[in-house]
Amino acid sequence: MKGKLVDNFIIALFTVVLMAYVLPYPGTKESHLHLDTIADIGVSVIFLFYGLQLGPEKLRAGLVNTRLHLVIHIATFILFPLIILLCKPLFATAFLAQVWLPFFFLAALPSTVSSSVVMVSIAGGNIPAAIFNASISSLLGIFVTPIWMSFFINHQTGDVGLGHVIGKLLLQVLLPVVAGLLLHKRLGTWAAQHKKRLKLFDQSVILLIVYCSFSESFYTGAFKNFSMYALALLLLMVTVLFFLVYGIITIVSNGLHFSRQDRITATFCGSKKSLVHGSVMAKVLFASSANLGLILLPLMLFHAVQLFIVSIIAGRMSRTGSNI
Repeated sequence: MKGKLVDNFIIALFTVVLMAYVLPYPGTKESHLHLDTIADIGVSVIFLFYGLQLGPEKLRAGLVNTRLHLVIHIATFILFPLIILLCKPLFATAFLAQVWLPFFFLAALPSTVSSSVVMVSIAGGNIPAAIFNASISSLLGIFVTPIWMSFFINHQTGDVGLGHVIGKLLLQVLLPVVAGLLLHKRLGTWAAQHKKRLKLFDQSVILLIVYCSFSESFYTGAFKNFSMYALALLLLMVTVLFFLVYGIITIVSNGLHFSRQDRITATFCGSKKSLVHGSVMAKVLFASSANLGLILLPLMLFHAVQLFIVSIIAGRMSRTGSNI
């Protein structure tokens, strides 16, 4: 059932991209429907619900095991960006030079929350540590991702400064999370009872953001010279990136003699990237860009790849009790 839900969401993602191609105008900034503003409001509501479901006790439960936390966050915020930086000379053609910044944006993002915890649970990993690390990664990303992007984005896009970006993310992301945490005692039970409906709301907002982003790109002709070969190449690149990071984390975890549960948590949480945060941050970091669809494309493909591959790995671990 979990696998089916994952498949349906991935199908929905690419369906809204097709909708944006066929009918782009409603999702553009010129449209009177103001879907972009609705998406902004939806984002804040997502993180309010996230705070309601998180609760302070879940954060406290994960405070132990410092080595595991360090491995996950170093992989998320240092290993990923360094790999893309080191590979920059390989982005030599005109097309690859165009997608290097979207790949670096993908690399600088925090880890995803819900799917990381779900997959760790299926595989038999350290669930409290997964909840803690995925949650802290989300909060760290508000600061770390804009800092990483500030080294390149101001020069290449001319967008707003670092302070403005962090301020907007604090207002749109952190403030609702804190509000949710404060309301957890009062509404936390309600949020737990409606977890599936809240997940559908989360996914609906992401789909709306993706639709608006690609509508703007199609409407302005950003993908005019984009071929199927280019799409296949991007898919291969994100797959190689995933396996490279997953393999490095596995080697490090084995070298540090992590338990099976901690190895699962390290590899699953450290090798993932958040489409939710990526969609939100792209709207802030690239607010004046008409090419937001291209910025999000590697992240969308990586999202599909990470869910597909980790679902298979988690299922195998659950059935066999293996470590790979």
